[in-house]
Amino acid sequence: MALTKKNYRERLIDSEISELLKMFGAISIEGPKYCGKTWTASNHANSSVLLSKSSNPNSDYQKALINRELIYTDIFPQLIDEWQSIAEIWDDVRTKCDEDGKKGKFILTGSSVPARPEDIFHSGAGRIYKLNMYTMSLYESLDSEGVVSLSDLFENKDIAVNLKNKPTIEKLADLIIRGGWPASLDYEAKNYYRLPESYITDVLDHDINYDNVTRDKEKMLMLLRSLARNESTLVTNEKLINDIEDYTTEENYQISRNTLADYLTVLKNIHLIQDQLPFSTKIRSSVRVGKSAKRHFSDPSLACSVLGLRQEQLINDLELFGFMFEALVVRDLRIYIEHLGGHIYHFHDNNTGEEVDAIVELRDGTYGAIEIKLGVGKIEEAANNLLKFSKSCEVPPKFLCVISGMIDYAYKRKDGIYVVPITALKP
Repeated sequence: MALTKKNYRERLIDSEISELLKMFGAISIEGPKYCGKTWTASNHANSSVLLSKSSNPNSDYQKALINRELIYTDIFPQLIDEWQSIAEIWDDVRTKCDEDGKKGKFILTGSSVPARPEDIFHSGAGRIYKLNMYTMSLYESLDSEGVVSLSDLFENKDIAVNLKNKPTIEKLADLIIRGGWPASLDYEAKNYYRLPESYITDVLDHDINYDNVTRDKEKMLMLLRSLARNESTLVTNEKLINDIEDYTTEENYQISRNTLADYLTVLKNIHLIQDQLPFSTKIRSSVRVGKSAKRHFSDPSLACSVLGLRQEQLINDLELFGFMFEALVVRDLRIYIEHLGGHIYHFHDNNTGEEVDAIVELRDGTYGAIEIKLGVGKIEEAANNLLKFSKSCEVPPKFLCVISGMIDYAYKRKDGIYVVPITALKP
């Protein structure tokens, strides 16, 4: 069964998929559901099977339960969607890649880890390349004009460019609430909240029990709300527990440390939350460097959905708006820097409490420090913080940058710090 490729919207990950299919027998694309994994994978596949759990006796899933060989073809690349529903598929694919050594035979996609990881006996190393996929960045959804590239900043190029369209606070709020879901791009603004809302409903009704362990739906919702209230901040597990207890009155909603740890693991395993790890190298005093990760929803629209936020509520709470805007920017930076082969981190000074919102680092160790500010009034403060951070580093950043929302031009200041609107950025 081949999936249609009509009206496909190109993603940054497409070029990497094309390259990897020439190098490996199979690739595995992992990420949150609805982010476009199947649609993108089908754009590179010539045949496909869909292994979403189904009671239909004619479904690919039921065929695979009877005999897994029934689902394989010799029409490559073959897409196996939601492969983790039958974990043994992984070892099958590894073996089939070994049989003839051919490249580009399979594309696996999955929105969670297998319910029974013990059913996988081989890592797939050298045969199956794992690739992360996210929701759409503003550049991919055509909401960023892409007149400034992250690569330009690493090369210290002079920048002075005006946007064609000045971002408004209403538009930025809409972009956060809509999120980067491909299916939402053609929605009317008044309906932007609907897909993230549906996502959270599915998570609570089904996905939190992906490993056949029944979990408390209400407690999970309390945890999601606490994570949303603490989006883009450093929050300990103890604080999450206290926050949940502060916002509930019934003893039934109290949550233990063990339960919290289990629920957080579940949310990571279904790609609903992801960590922004701490940056801990190139700083003169390692004792100062914080070791805690920031937790983010895989898309800021999910945090807004959990809290029931719409455009008006965001605009009327600018502090909350600022945190959600940071989440939006971190999402895009993660996509851009990984497209360039790097990673994203954050920095926190344990002694002074000073932070840098985002550190983007390339494979060769060069890195840039980025502060994220919704409005122009905080740009000077952010620039001073970046200069102070740079002085504390044994190896200084390749560039310093303030990413803002409410400006319509990108430029390089006399002190060398870039100021860039998020709606101007691309990889």
